[in-house]
Amino acid sequence: MEQKRFVKESRSYKTARVFPVDVNNNNTLFGGKLMAYIDDIASIAASKHSRCSVVTASTDSVDFLLPINPSDAVSLESFVTWTGTSSMEVFVKVVTEDLKTGERNIAATSFLTFVAFDENRKTAKVPSVIPETEEEKQLHETAFKRAEMRKARREESKKFAHYLITKFPWE
Repeated sequence: MEQKRFVKESRSYKTARVFPVDVNNNNTLFGGKLMAYIDDIASIAASKHSRCSVVTASTDSVDFLLPINPSDAVSLESFVTWTGTSSMEVFVKVVTEDLKTGERNIAATSFLTFVAFDENRKTAKVPSVIPETEEEKQLHETAFKRAEMRKARREESKKFAHYLITKFPWE
């Protein structure tokens, strides 16, 4: 019998304050800092869903929608939206809250793919997901199309890699 888990069982949260050391020359949060937060919280959701070791197979997209300012708290919410045999698509929503006014906005969204591994470092079968909320259902229903695009992009990346050189300029 196929194992299934509710999307809410993988739901994970992280909130951080934006400190001066976290901002770039435009006085907004470094994109790389946010990407590290995204990968971290997405890996937790994937691990909670699979109950296995996981690795990031791809960061499918990170869409920066609004700048994140030093007066903001940045909250990330992640959950598994779709599964293959051993892979999981994880969605991350980034919400800012101005700590002075309380105004909240969606600052970024991201999709990542993780692969589950067992204790022998072999890919592990993961449970399918059961979406419940409208947001979960919408993301689940549109996941197959994203999976097809990921597969095509990965094949193009493999072809492209054959044209790249590994020799360094100083060699």
